[in-house]
Amino acid sequence: QHSASELILVEDEMTDTEDNEEEDLGVMDDQRSVILHLISQLKLGMDLTRVVLPTFILEKRSLLEMYANFMAHPDLFLSIAAGATPEERIICFVEYYLTAFHEGRKGAVAKKPYNPIIGETFHCSWDVPKDKVKAFRTNGASAISKDPTKEFGQDQSTCYKLRFVAEQVSHHPPVSCFYCECKEKKMCVNAHVWTKSKFMGMSIGVSMVGEGVLYLLEHEEEYVFTLPSAYARSILTIPWVELGGKVNINCARTGYSATVTFHTKPFYGGKVHRYGTHSEVKHNPTNTIVCKAQGEWNGTLEFTYSNGETKVIDTSKLPVIRKKIRPIEKQGLLESRRLWQHVTSSLKEGNIDAATEHKHRLEERQRAEERQRVALTAPWKPKYFAREGDGWLYLNPLWKTH
Repeated sequence: QHSASELILVEDEMTDTEDNEEEDLGVMDDQRSVILHLISQLKLGMDLTRVVLPTFILEKRSLLEMYANFMAHPDLFLSIAAGATPEERIICFVEYYLTAFHEGRKGAVAKKPYNPIIGETFHCSWDVPKDKVKAFRTNGASAISKDPTKEFGQDQSTCYKLRFVAEQVSHHPPVSCFYCECKEKKMCVNAHVWTKSKFMGMSIGVSMVGEGVLYLLEHEEEYVFTLPSAYARSILTIPWVELGGKVNINCARTGYSATVTFHTKPFYGGKVHRYGTHSEVKHNPTNTIVCKAQGEWNGTLEFTYSNGETKVIDTSKLPVIRKKIRPIEKQGLLESRRLWQHVTSSLKEGNIDAATEHKHRLEERQRAEERQRVALTAPWKPKYFAREGDGWLYLNPLWKTH
């Protein structure tokens, strides 16, 4: 029952047509009083995990799907494995990482994805044109494949397949896991994230506790990385999102590491939405910095390499490869889009009361099932992930099958 990829028929997947753009209307007057009422009952620093937030601030998709949208540039992700040296590979990882967040955050207005219910899953995949997956320095000899027959001879298809599965493995604390793999590139990523929300006056801070590991099997490298915190600012007017905090990326085998610092906007002055990020890639044994990057995660990023070369990436101009997903009628009952379909359609129609009612029903069902499990002392058993130490691992990862 656990060979997930066989269960989910890729043939059934179709290119996703949801645009998920959120209207930048900001908060309506009648909604503002609801938020003010809510705020009046909250204390600074209070954990919002158990607070039921008003439905109108919801963003028509589940948090599990938001994690899938971190892969909206799968060509950059797959290019990591094409780097010829450990240095190139970690730089590629940083380039991918810095461009991963803007697509996960659709539209300028901050809305909150649905809190996944326990057992909820999300599946999708991407077809990534092979000619889009390039080695890091296209002007150098490293761009030429080591074994040309491997590149062209045996494989006639023009795309790599990247598959993604996410699952909500715990309700309190709310832990989501996701796993993504490309068999042909012998690479996969496994992550678990516990979201903690905190009330901060006119902002809400969400820290993403946990970590991910990128495995490059061909190079026998593992890159451990963490995720930044997110802040929803000015929640009474037009809320917007910024990222904050320091993130680490580390490859023990090669001795390379990177730090990425997301700076939040200073209290006075500074551009809204963007107060930049800077990062450094370092070779620890020799203590040399091999790459620096600065810019904005939802704007322009400039990379400077140790040889003096520079490169600019404009995240707003990066082509997005749309994910493929099975139509709702072919999805299981606990798959995100099917599970939340009535909430989503009510939100689209602007029928907030109906959306609230559907959402309430899902949450009630989850509570009832939780009470039942407690009574039977039968802990929840996830379908695709298993507890391992402090984290969670996909049950059938690429490194086990290789």
